[in-house]
Amino acid sequence: MRPKLAVLLRVVLFLAFGYLSLQLIAAALYDFFGLLVASVIGSFAAAALATVLVIRIYERGRLADVGLRWTKGSGRNLLAGAAGGFGAAVLVLAPPLVSGAAEWKAAAGAVTGPAAFTFVTLVLLFGAVGEEMLFRGYGFQVMVPAFGAAATVLPMAVLFAAAHSANQDVSGVGLMNTFGWGVILGVGLLRSGDLWMPIGLHFGWNWGLTLFGANVSGFTMRLTGYTLEWKISPSWTGGGYGPEGGLLCTVVVLLLGVYLWKAPVSPQELVLTQAKEPGEVA
Repeated sequence: MRPKLAVLLRVVLFLAFGYLSLQLIAAALYDFFGLLVASVIGSFAAAALATVLVIRIYERGRLADVGLRWTKGSGRNLLAGAAGGFGAAVLVLAPPLVSGAAEWKAAAGAVTGPAAFTFVTLVLLFGAVGEEMLFRGYGFQVMVPAFGAAATVLPMAVLFAAAHSANQDVSGVGLMNTFGWGVILGVGLLRSGDLWMPIGLHFGWNWGLTLFGANVSGFTMRLTGYTLEWKISPSWTGGGYGPEGGLLCTVVVLLLGVYLWKAPVSPQELVLTQAKEPGEVA
């Protein structure tokens, strides 16, 4: 077993390199592509670079070793995650639409069509992969054998929420729900043994919200030419932050925990959670 201090130093190095890379890459992209693309591509590239650097230095491993190996069960875990995430979005938004507490309206100036739909979908996918590599990737996984599951899931969920604290229209409820999502995604990783399930959960939720015309963590994206207009209090809907900032999401996150407990998964071997120093024996 690695000393805890050595593990923490690896985690700090990983997160620090990821943060610095994100700032540099996002700054380089911002003037050309705007905030959304700069944030998404920046987080994806920074997570990949930080992972490759640290895992090569300490484990002599590869990017795929953070739970990105593709096996027979990977597709099942990805789909189970995506179904859970999308289903959660439906549970948050369908009842208000059916009851009249929300309605669809044409979004002024929205760019629609197959190209725009594909572009936004890819942005959401890369965003999900990038954030999962940062918050459920190398740093998370090397902490598990040293500190245990709970002592890894909870602080990393706090970091996940903190990373969203500067987003537009964020609120206390929004940060609480984002923390809850961090817990769900961490448990999803441990249950499946790969990153594909939390990637699916993350992508399915974001894609579902966007499909319904809702904001995602303060960002406005359009998969269709419609936007969601609410007729109830922002304390329930999240206001400009999107449903993640409302109490409806709080309820659904709890239900998603039940789904995750029951969801059909194909358990994989998460290499880093069982990693040992060279020459160390069980």
